[in-house]
Amino acid sequence: MGTQERKALEKQLRRSQILDAARMLLFSSGIDSVSISGISGKAELGVGTIYFYFKNKEEIFAALQEEGLALLYANIRQLMEKEPSPEKQLAGIAEAYYQFSEENKDYFDIINYFLSSPTVFFEPGLKHQIDMSGHKILKIIRNTITAGIETGVFKEAQPGRFSIMFWGTLHGLLHFKKLEHTVLENENHRDLYRYSVNKLIDAIRRS
Repeated sequence: MGTQERKALEKQLRRSQILDAARMLLFSSGIDSVSISGISGKAELGVGTIYFYFKNKEEIFAALQEEGLALLYANIRQLMEKEPSPEKQLAGIAEAYYQFSEENKDYFDIINYFLSSPTVFFEPGLKHQIDMSGHKILKIIRNTITAGIETGVFKEAQPGRFSIMFWGTLHGLLHFKKLEHTVLENENHRDLYRYSVNKLIDAIRRS
């Protein structure tokens, strides 16, 4: 490994240390209690090193969200490439999100932490940056629905609105997993999730 490659790897490792520390502190203390000095101590790196990579803690949490959204986007793209029909692609998007919530729980929890909070933590520029990362996923859903309309598979007058409803429903359903042993004690959560996804797709399927 050359000098440049080694330096690039070291930078990536330090950045990962910072993000890992910030993630742990976020869940244990809440964002208001997290400080750069706290992240520095948790990551075992100097405060100056933290500031070398990030301007403030908001940038750190924005980076965590963007990493999670980028990973989810890549998973969705990969799964969709295996499915030729719009119906199966929509089901594939839903399946990718379920797998993401199971296999990448930290990232899912980070996304949900900020999405479900009534408080906006980020300044407008950062918020727009994060929102655009999420918008890429909504765009995939909308384009899939539009392709289904154009090929006569789907009927839907407002594919943009349906894509928002579809994504919002998936996100809400994933949180019902917490009720699997109480309210949903007679239900298998994954089966319920797939049942709901099929119902949503049936709603726009051309008969």
